[in-house]
Amino acid sequence: MRKIIAVVGALALASPAIAGNDDDHDTWTVVQKQEAQAAAPVREISKIAGEIYRFRNNFHYSVFAVTPAGVIVTDPIDAEAAKWLKAEIAQRWNRPIKYLVYSHDHRDHIAGGEVFADTAIVVAHRRAKEVIIDEKRPTAVPNLTFDDALTIELGGTVLELTFVGKNHSDNSLVMRFPKEKVAFTVDWIPIKAMPFRDLPDGYLQEWFDSLKRVEAMEFDIMAPGHGPLGTKADVVAFRGYLEELRAEVTKLAREGKSLDDIKKTVTMEKYKDWSGYAQMRELNVEGMYRLVQGTRRPN
Repeated sequence: MRKIIAVVGALALASPAIAGNDDDHDTWTVVQKQEAQAAAPVREISKIAGEIYRFRNNFHYSVFAVTPAGVIVTDPIDAEAAKWLKAEIAQRWNRPIKYLVYSHDHRDHIAGGEVFADTAIVVAHRRAKEVIIDEKRPTAVPNLTFDDALTIELGGTVLELTFVGKNHSDNSLVMRFPKEKVAFTVDWIPIKAMPFRDLPDGYLQEWFDSLKRVEAMEFDIMAPGHGPLGTKADVVAFRGYLEELRAEVTKLAREGKSLDDIKKTVTMEKYKDWSGYAQMRELNVEGMYRLVQGTRRPN
């Protein structure tokens, strides 16, 4: 059942921030990260559709919605990025931030939530809150959680939050603005890009099921947590990649091939133009081999 909440005037109590470990889940190389850290961070705001905007902090992205009653923000990314975004929102729109929504529990997307928690209700999947507390993520603890679905309505803007199952984590959300036909997901639906390393924290069959559920949703624009905007066709293409990778790795595993042999054989040449291909291809094969072997009974 989908819960529906709306804010009229009251503000949520601030959630405490807690210190924690780094859990960086993007697809960029170590060199790229070092270069980005050495230089001034690239930060910018761009309009997606209507009053839905995209916030960039180097290689990470989040989205936010500006309404007459206030602003809904999503992943803060880190404390410094959140401070910059908060100042920009105040300067450009002079509206209070009423909601902060976490896409999932991974640190590199949700650190710094305390920056917004002085005025915002912090929202996440129930399981994400458990991980944030147990693993001491450096961010504000959510004070509103749910299991399956939650709808936020603020100043005439509707944001639908849906848990479609396990995939890149066991608490990732789909955030969809139905009027603007914009969807926001993080790390588990890359756009023309390889998935992260050896698919850590990945749930293979549930990932396929999650992708199919997203494909059944109504949206025109897919905004990922990294890289360019995409469409529903990109969601279908990514599922195709995972399906082909699983089929190739499973076939060779059944033939008794070693992991080293499989990594050399499964080139996924069709996807050589995707971002991260050179860095992630072998790691993707390795991760798929681990996941396939974990649920396969060998001869």
